[in-house]
Amino acid sequence: MSLSLRQIRQNCEDARALMQRAREEKFAVGAFNLDNQETLIAVCRAAKSLNAPVLVELSAGEVKAMGIDNVRDMVDNYKEEYGVEIYVNLDHSPSVQDAIEGIEAGFEFIHIDVSQANHDATEEEIIEATKQVVNYAKFTGALVESEPHYFGGSSNVHTEAFDFNEIKKTFSTPDGAKSFVDATGIDTFAAAIGNLHGSYPVPKELDIKLLQQVRDAIECNISLHGGSGTPGHYFQEAVKVGVQKININSDMRKMYRDTLERVLAENKTEYAVVKLMDEVITAVQSVVEAKIGLFNSAGKAKTR
Repeated sequence: MSLSLRQIRQNCEDARALMQRAREEKFAVGAFNLDNQETLIAVCRAAKSLNAPVLVELSAGEVKAMGIDNVRDMVDNYKEEYGVEIYVNLDHSPSVQDAIEGIEAGFEFIHIDVSQANHDATEEEIIEATKQVVNYAKFTGALVESEPHYFGGSSNVHTEAFDFNEIKKTFSTPDGAKSFVDATGIDTFAAAIGNLHGSYPVPKELDIKLLQQVRDAIECNISLHGGSGTPGHYFQEAVKVGVQKININSDMRKMYRDTLERVLAENKTEYAVVKLMDEVITAVQSVVEAKIGLFNSAGKAKTR
């Protein structure tokens, strides 16, 4: 299934309307990473079950593994099959060219993050790249997200604890957020308030007071990366303050792998692994549904 430019622009218009509803109705849209077709099915089933709008997202490695046009087609196929409100986000796009490819593929959300390729990128370099993507995104109306510095951690299950004092050095500031948003014209600001990519043996702590200060300083949408391993009450508080998008990856990956390993161990003579995947999908779906409940987005979907 290929989308016409008119369809892409309509999808982007719908995505903007979703973010506005999230602002007005105080909910956040879950952005759930895709590793494969099974995780996409799990997200769609969760969205259908709870009548919730969702984003699915891919970073550079996932795009390379699955193919940017293949992902667009898969999402559109399952969107039609399940009748869900679903959009695609290109997460942590490491270059302007990568972001442009996402825009041209019809992704409704684009996160430009040149600091992923160069952790030492200056704010001026980040602003310039972000402005280029914001300008190009006007072609389809895609929403652009960015942040002024490298965001730490990795989307994995970590065994080491993190140093909270080190993380605090990279926290967003109200003035810094406003300056960056004003300079770039982005639609979504990725706030750093204690959120960190990946899950860890110690729980994350979000500075909700700082989040409120950032919210008061800027008019655009706010996203939280690194949602996995975060105590649920922080999400509920963040949504009340005014966060529109929350990214989840590691919690899904852990559930997927743990369940798959158990199912394989219990079925040692079954080599048609596809026959064993429904239990894995259901397990990942339960993770997605739990997050949707915390984000207050159940019952918020609108479909054509």
